[in-house]
This record gives sequence, structure tokens and C-alpha cells, in this order.
Amino acid sequence: MTPAPTSRPAAAEVTAVRRIGDSAPHSAFTDLVRHRDGWFCAFREGASHVSGDGVIRLLSSADGRSWTSAAVLARPATDLRDPRFVARPDGRLQLLAAAVTGAAPKEFRTVTWLSDDGHRWGEPTPVGEPGIWVWQATWHAGAMYGVGYATREPRFVRLYRSADGVDLHPVVETLFLGGYPNESGLVFDPDGTATCLLRRDRDAATAQLGRARPPYREWRWTDLGVRVGGPALLRLPDGRLVAGVRRHDGGVRTAVCAVDPEPGRLTELVALPSGGDCSYPGLVWHDERLWVSYYSSHEGRTCVYLAEVALPEQPLAGVRGVG
Repeated sequence: MTPAPTSRPAAAEVTAVRRIGDSAPHSAFTDLVRHRDGWFCAFREGASHVSGDGVIRLLSSADGRSWTSAAVLARPATDLRDPRFVARPDGRLQLLAAAVTGAAPKEFRTVTWLSDDGHRWGEPTPVGEPGIWVWQATWHAGAMYGVGYATREPRFVRLYRSADGVDLHPVVETLFLGGYPNESGLVFDPDGTATCLLRRDRDAATAQLGRARPPYREWRWTDLGVRVGGPALLRLPDGRLVAGVRRHDGGVRTAVCAVDPEPGRLTELVALPSGGDCSYPGLVWHDERLWVSYYSSHEGRTCVYLAEVALPEQPLAGVRGVG
């Protein structure tokens, strides 16, 4: 067992890494959550990065170190992709994923499951609109907000709101347009300010950082000047924002970054052991350190890993600016 750090390091430090998912030819696209004092990690298992046989595997753990299978979610003739947890205010756990069916052109539909204990899940329910992938969502002030992206032309992202986490209604029809915007991380400050970290894949393919105040109809966007993939965003108890992303400059890797929303800057804190086909992290702050689920192919095939990262106190020291 890895002891909790007795003091904060001068720079971010990876203190432990464990491989927790490797039973499929391709294990990828993770998320991580604590629920009822336990851990759950969700990810896709399939024959390859893109294949029609994707299922959602859920692992559970009491201590974050020993993991067992909790559930497998599957649908006939469907590729289930990119599971994302949603912690609900009613105590239940929710899971979002994309259900991909058919040959080219493929059909995309966001589906959701609900569970009391993380082991027993109900039937999947379609949410949102066909062809718009609600990639991530979070609750704030009694409602769930999610950002979905169009899987066909024209490419845009849309902001949704829901009072129950299932019936989604657009708040902003076109949240961002240009450069194929898609995957996102979304968090809320205590004063209600929303922050969105948005991936793009065309033109310069640079990530965008959006900020808005309630009712979230007017957004200010800043070009971060760097390319990211699979973004996850987390607000720490001290108010700092951290992101988990795939970085491309200087070699593909999964990295933990600091996010400074005012100037719009992404600063890499530490790279996790990773390479090639990798990233799509889940982030949880627990026991005074950052726990990160992610996948990587640096050991020969794609497997799921769990890292523990000790972060420095403010101000950040010994980090590499990239924005």
C-alpha cells in the first residue's frame, strides 16, 4: 500500500501507477468515480480502437488498489463507447455513453444507465438528440448540464440542461462552431461560473477554454494554442482547476495540467507513463492527492491504468508552460 504523502512536493509527482484493466484486446476510454466510499472505474472493451463489438466494463475497489469486475454493459450489434460517470444529488450513480450502430454512415445515440450501488444497472435510456453525442455532464444548482457534439456536418457543440438527468433540453443551440469541436470537460465554480475545456480536430486543432455566468447563454472563448484529446476537467477543493488530456507535442502522452482560466493557459504539471494510443482520463481528488484513470499502449497493447499524483501547494513550481 502506498502511504499518503506527508507533505506536498515542490512539483507534481506520480507516486504510484497500477494496471487495472487488461483482459480485452483493446481496453480504453476510462472514467473514475468514488461512490458510497468505494471506487468505480468504467471503460470500453473491444477488439480495437474502432470496432463494432464495444462493451462497457465496470471495475470496483474498496481501496483503489485491488480491483474486481462489477458489471458489463452490452447491447447487440452496438459499439458502446466512452463511458462517463455522473454523480447525482439523489445518491444514485449515472453513466453516459455513446451507442454506435450500423455501417457507414454510422448512427450515434447517447444512452444512459442508473444504479444505486454501481453493480446493478437498469436498462439503457436514450437521451438528448440523435446524432449529437453528449460526451460529459455534471450537476450544478439542482440541474444537470452536459455538452454534446454533432457527429455529422455541420460540426458544433450544444449545451444541454436537465432537471432529472434524462430529459435534456438545449440551453445554447450552438455553443461553439469551427474547427470540429467535440469532446469536453465541464466544471462549475461555487459562484456559478462555468468553465468548459473543448477539444477541436480541424484547422489548427487548438483547444478552446470557455467561461460563462448563469444562465450560461453568453460564453467567452479563449484559444489555448495547444492540441488536446480526451479532456477531463476537475476543480480542486482549493479552487484550482486541473485537466487530464492527451498531449501531442514532443511525443503523444497522457498529462495532468493546470488550467488558468483568466489568461486562458494550460500548463503541464506531469506526464503519466503512457504513449501511442492513450489518454481519456478520469479524475478524482481523494486523500489529498489526484487519482487518475487512463489508458495507454506504451507496454505493447492498450490497457487501463490508475495513477496517484501528488500536487504542489500554490503557487505551482517546477512546471513546464505550454500555453
